[in-house]
Amino acid sequence: MAYIDDQGTQKANLDYIRTSMNEPLLEREHEAELARRWRNNGDERAMHELVRSYTRLVIAAASKFKNYGLPLGDLIQEGNIGLMQAVNRFEPEREVRFSTYATWWIRASIQDYILRNWSIVRTGTTAAQKSLFFNLRRLRSKIDGAATERGLTTDGREQISKMLGVRVKDVETMEARMSGRDQSLNATLSEDGEDEYQSFLPDTRPNPEQIVIGNKDSKTRSVWLNSALQTLSDREQRIIKERHLQYETVTLEELGKKLGVSKERVRQLEARAMQKLKQNLEPRIGNHIQDMLTDAA
Repeated sequence: MAYIDDQGTQKANLDYIRTSMNEPLLEREHEAELARRWRNNGDERAMHELVRSYTRLVIAAASKFKNYGLPLGDLIQEGNIGLMQAVNRFEPEREVRFSTYATWWIRASIQDYILRNWSIVRTGTTAAQKSLFFNLRRLRSKIDGAATERGLTTDGREQISKMLGVRVKDVETMEARMSGRDQSLNATLSEDGEDEYQSFLPDTRPNPEQIVIGNKDSKTRSVWLNSALQTLSDREQRIIKERHLQYETVTLEELGKKLGVSKERVRQLEARAMQKLKQNLEPRIGNHIQDMLTDAA
């Protein structure tokens, strides 16, 4: 569905389009001269003349993408950014017209803008996804019998995957992604406007009862852990505390230097200490000693 601007914006867009389309086209030799003057001398008058003359390319490209639900003015603005990139990168010595070179930059700039703003969920992050996003609708309508009211048929997905050189799974994913647009959590569900989507979302935060129980369980686990640590030697306790019970743990090598032993020896002592803790705590917490140490850190 195309985005509909308000009347003032529509008039401004039409005035801009009318002015741009009335700019004269440039001869090949003249556009090359303007490009050289801008590149070699920083001649802004030459740059502006080159941009004005080819703004029509921006308007043509933006018009092709107006059905993606974004304001035409924004698409034109992004296309102008692509046009400026083309002006700054164009090499007049190459055997290519500026219009041909600029068209690619304009189209790429507009497509990137659409992918960034079509949804709050990032779309088109791979070459395959980008190709599908901009071609799926066209191919779906082009292939006879490729789609039904419920979506693409299996044969239709396979044909599109072959035509674009992508996996069938990619076609299925993009089809689902493009079947609906983002919905506001404040959108109403009833005619009276009282019920909103967010009213029916469960609160994942713990309730007061769960908080009390959680605090009690945490204190109990802390008592169990401290009791188990007392079964270790002083050196083993230090290893466990510095390796597992600190926010910023130390490496085996760092701890070895502190204790005056090799890191391999620290590894052996750590394994032995963990085994002792496991034997002591397993009857109470099962095989979750690492989780307990992480929570206690």
